[in-house]
Amino acid sequence: MKYALLIYSPATAEEYAAAATAGRQAAPGRGPWTDYTQAAKDAGVLLGAEQLTHTETATSVRFAGEERLITDGPFMETKEHLLGFYLIDVPDLDAALDWARRMPVHDGQTVEVRTAMTGMAWQRVLG
Repeated sequence: MKYALLIYSPATAEEYAAAATAGRQAAPGRGPWTDYTQAAKDAGVLLGAEQLTHTETATSVRFAGEERLITDGPFMETKEHLLGFYLIDVPDLDAALDWARRMPVHDGQTVEVRTAMTGMAWQRVLG
């Protein structure tokens, strides 16, 4: 089964930018996130992963009937922001939770584990 491991953090845009800059300056192949990603890849469960920019850089498209309203910022007001995700393919929820527990998150961060839907008609277009 496919699961999305969604990484949330209450970090401000400034705190997030400082952490992201520090991560780019780290020596290649070093650090807990690189180790985690390599472990998931080596285990054959990693389908994809992306780090997102902070929600303050987001633009939202809201739907109101036939209108499409474009606004700066995230859709919802929240204290936690989606910062990235891993998409994994594992046998069951217990295995997905095990991978979530192994993430090198900081205090205050949350990892949400959600089943990815498969077998949808639109997914056949992807090949």
